[in-house]
Amino acid sequence: MSADSIKKASAVYFTLLKDKVIDENSEHFQAYFDPDVRQTVLLLADESGTFIIESPKRIQLVVQPTGSVFATNFTHMKDRHKQVETKKHFHLMSVVIMAFLASIDRSQAAKIRTKREGISFYTLERQVNDVIMNWDSILKVKQDFGEEEKIDMKDVVTTWKYMEVDTDDYGSKKANRRTRIGLIASSMRLLETEGLIVILDREDIPKAIPKQELFERIEYLYHDYDRYEMFKELMTTEEDQHAENPSN
Repeated sequence: MSADSIKKASAVYFTLLKDKVIDENSEHFQAYFDPDVRQTVLLLADESGTFIIESPKRIQLVVQPTGSVFATNFTHMKDRHKQVETKKHFHLMSVVIMAFLASIDRSQAAKIRTKREGISFYTLERQVNDVIMNWDSILKVKQDFGEEEKIDMKDVVTTWKYMEVDTDDYGSKKANRRTRIGLIASSMRLLETEGLIVILDREDIPKAIPKQELFERIEYLYHDYDRYEMFKELMTTEEDQHAENPSN
């Protein structure tokens, strides 16, 4: 392998470390697909606990769940749940993020709509509430619901039910993670930090708009995980009355 190939591979990999994604307009995108360069980049990724997602128009660097020297707060959110106050809040943030992913991981029409209009925090609050109230109903007849999936449903349901909704005066309370909207804002900021969504209208009716990188992450990574599909199934409710208008 030539010194030039190693130099190009290093440039590609360290650009990915900095920006997380390289699109088709970058010189590094073209360089990556040289066989020697690609082999070296994949080796660097493997040795550092990361891996590459390849799609037709971009490549992404993804941190492995364990053993990576480049783990982020999002990667190790569970291990660092003190940053989200309590384990209860960590569980709820996981539910919020999963509800958001399930909302956008539907039909092609739904993907186009959410890319254009986004999903407001208030719509997401209603969707999460629908899911959790459905779980609450199931728990009343099946007390061990969630044990097989290793989810403390009772804790999640109880914590959510007694959180303040906080639908008024968002601007003055948005930092309060102990309200439902505040918790949703914290959850969405994790995705924003990873470069997977854009948050608009922060001071009015905030909404999250998924970036193409997130759709590719779902398609090329999450669909390979049984746990993701299991969670996505749990997100469904008998009456998804808000799905038709996610921009509210």
